[in-house]
Amino acid sequence: MVTLEEIARLSGASRSTVSRVVNNDPHVSDKTRMRVLEVVRKLNYQPNAIARSLAAGRTHVLGVIIPKRVTELFSDPYFPILLQGVSTACNSFDYAVTLWLADPEDELRFMGKVLHNGLLDGVIVSSMVLTDPLITALSASTLPFVLVGRHPSAPAVNYVDVDNISSAQAAVEHLFQLGRRRIATITGMSDTIAGVDRFRGYEIALREHGLAVLPELIVDGGFSEAGGAAAMRQLLPLRPDAIFVASDTMAVGVLRVLREAGLRVPQDIALVGFDDTPAAMHAEPPLTTMKQPIIALGEMAVETLLHIIEHPDSGPRRIILPTQLVVRESCGAHLI
Repeated sequence: MVTLEEIARLSGASRSTVSRVVNNDPHVSDKTRMRVLEVVRKLNYQPNAIARSLAAGRTHVLGVIIPKRVTELFSDPYFPILLQGVSTACNSFDYAVTLWLADPEDELRFMGKVLHNGLLDGVIVSSMVLTDPLITALSASTLPFVLVGRHPSAPAVNYVDVDNISSAQAAVEHLFQLGRRRIATITGMSDTIAGVDRFRGYEIALREHGLAVLPELIVDGGFSEAGGAAAMRQLLPLRPDAIFVASDTMAVGVLRVLREAGLRVPQDIALVGFDDTPAAMHAEPPLTTMKQPIIALGEMAVETLLHIIEHPDSGPRRIILPTQLVVRESCGAHLI
């Protein structure tokens, strides 16, 4: 491999002068620059981009941390869509991106390896549980980071999110406007902020209509298709007339169980989901759902992180993107 030392020897310049020429430093005479560049051309020297980035204090590599098991990651379409947004933004800013897929129990090992080795300019963290020690470790480090999803107990943390509370409330309100009154919910994991906030929106909607929040009509589906199916089986004997399902992935499992039970959607039970993943449009019947801009969340997370890297003293940035109710057949609006 060609080195700066070899170029210096052949050109008769010092190593520091060769380095200035390679880095286009103007403080080199034209004669010396031409002599060094001629040797560079003959040897076909290619600067080590990684070494140059490290020397400049930047690697132009961002990390994405999703503290979920790998099997869960690729069974939920939300994450590939989010990563598409991250990748698109990184490409546009000439950054590389690396994805960490370790199990939650490996986080301590990860923190020791990555937070202090200088290989990343910053990290994006998505879908962490509320008690995740990773946030504490990141906050104590000098590594810039952004969350996808707010963190209620870390006020100085930067994040991008949607308003899950008001969005869930609007989804349940839509079911009320369609005449449904015995409305159940299948929640996401109760130790995630999305799970907590979407359940809170369900509670607010019921109470605004003077209805009690019945524990038997609230079942945790864990944000998985299998969890949604299991939750629906638990709700079947209680005969709700509508269900707010906190993710489209769970709603797919709900629809499968309702078909097996011979129940019609929306005539017997109306459904509203959350996310508007491709599965919602292709469900049978097509799923009414609260659309969140998943790709834009990934893109905005990158843009926010790069702003923090460039302006470390700019203060916390908290960005809330809009949602939209997409009305399809599963809620019954087309029957009215």
